[in-house]
Amino acid sequence: MNTYRVCIVGFAHVHINDVAAHFAEHPQISLVGCADTAPIRPESKRGAPYTRAWNLRYCSERFGVPVFADWQEMLASLAPDLCVVNSENCYHVAITEFCAARGIGVCIEKPMATTLADGLRMARASQAAGSLLMVNWPVTWNPGMQMIKTMIDRGDIGRVIEIKTRMGHTGPLGRGAKHKIEQTAEPMSDMDKAATWWHQHECGGGAMADYCCYGSVLSYWYAGESATAASGMRINSMTLAADAEDNSAMMVRFPHCYAVLEGTWTTVNHTFKSPIVYGERGAIVGDYKTGKVLLYREDGTVEEIENDPLPPELRDVASAYVHHRDTGEPLHHTALPPFNLEALAILDAGLRSADSGKVEMVKNIHWQIG
Repeated sequence: MNTYRVCIVGFAHVHINDVAAHFAEHPQISLVGCADTAPIRPESKRGAPYTRAWNLRYCSERFGVPVFADWQEMLASLAPDLCVVNSENCYHVAITEFCAARGIGVCIEKPMATTLADGLRMARASQAAGSLLMVNWPVTWNPGMQMIKTMIDRGDIGRVIEIKTRMGHTGPLGRGAKHKIEQTAEPMSDMDKAATWWHQHECGGGAMADYCCYGSVLSYWYAGESATAASGMRINSMTLAADAEDNSAMMVRFPHCYAVLEGTWTTVNHTFKSPIVYGERGAIVGDYKTGKVLLYREDGTVEEIENDPLPPELRDVASAYVHHRDTGEPLHHTALPPFNLEALAILDAGLRSADSGKVEMVKNIHWQIG
């Protein structure tokens, strides 16, 4: 049985606690080291649950992973098979290029990046080096999200007209936040939140990057075609001390349908269902939290759909990586650079539109040279 050595770089993203568990619990994975990136600005409430220092301590102690002071020295000395990246978004390019130059595979936590330019740099670096670059999307391993795509492709609702997503909670460090472990976030003041990377645009923070990225992925996946244009809006509703938004919305134009994407950090509990796909002959309503899927038919009937079981390689990100390495079979397309560049182009256009106040063209990979 093959075994693979994995390092973790970056503990800014709250998903690391869940992601690290998947790798640590896989019998063919050995977590050999972890290190954080240096924050651009210091946090004011260091060590609070789900802050970077808390995440690093939680993962290193729970999974027995050695901690290194410098991520570059760690990667150079250990030369792992894979680097799992859960840093703030602004470091994705530097880490990917460093790893690619040394033949180390990279698994980036969503989103791939916050600009198409950064995503292209990452894709080109890994392609030139012949190294692995994959992006971890929780929706990829969600049976309900996969089932919706199956239903669309087999024509259950006819031609797709609209795709709507609304993703959100009280914020990554918001009151009552829990990220697939038992720990609950502690209350933070506006100033405490503003000092974290999540609320800083220069770090790639904000609700649009955090949650409209899911909408970009799902809308491109379900539409089955490249987007052409997007408009975006960002607003700070409750965290007024921060420079990054806590609510956002995008409208995306595809050649044959459109999408409405919302991202929020001010929604208490799971008070909505998402995604919703409207078609000529009905609608599909999904719940990404529970994986349940409902089919609304034009005759007025509603059916709860039983999800198709996912194969073992789609159980989680670690299983997908090991299956790929063991068999040589490709990863699910939603984890690969070509798909992610198309989805990132949508997010990029929405972010640009929020700044310009204009509808922006989606500059997908076909616009680029090289």
